[in-house]
Amino acid sequence: MSTSMLDQPYAIPVATSPDIAGYRTARYIGPAFGVIARSMGFARGLTGSIRSLKKGEVPEFTVTVEEARHMAVVRLVEHAQAMGANAVVSMRFDSTEMGEGGLAEIVAYGTAVVVEV
Repeated sequence: MSTSMLDQPYAIPVATSPDIAGYRTARYIGPAFGVIARSMGFARGLTGSIRSLKKGEVPEFTVTVEEARHMAVVRLVEHAQAMGANAVVSMRFDSTEMGEGGLAEIVAYGTAVVVEV
């Protein structure tokens, strides 16, 4: 996934606020979510581990987390649309480390809604 793909808008509005400016919430559908389990991969993991020996940001890890969060929101949007929503409000992230293999679970969740102008 390229960095430019991270800049593309989602298929429907997604907001961290409980409403979307300029829209009226006509109907609440319910909770929606998008989940991704992600590993660093050998090359990024090795390079990132070496860089983590000194202070500062580890770009390999940052890129992996950004990509995983983006994919989780894409899946959230797909789930909300399948439920009949045309927007998601109160979107949040959660993450957990899974196992000892360097796997992380990233969840994007929110409320699927129908909005009108």
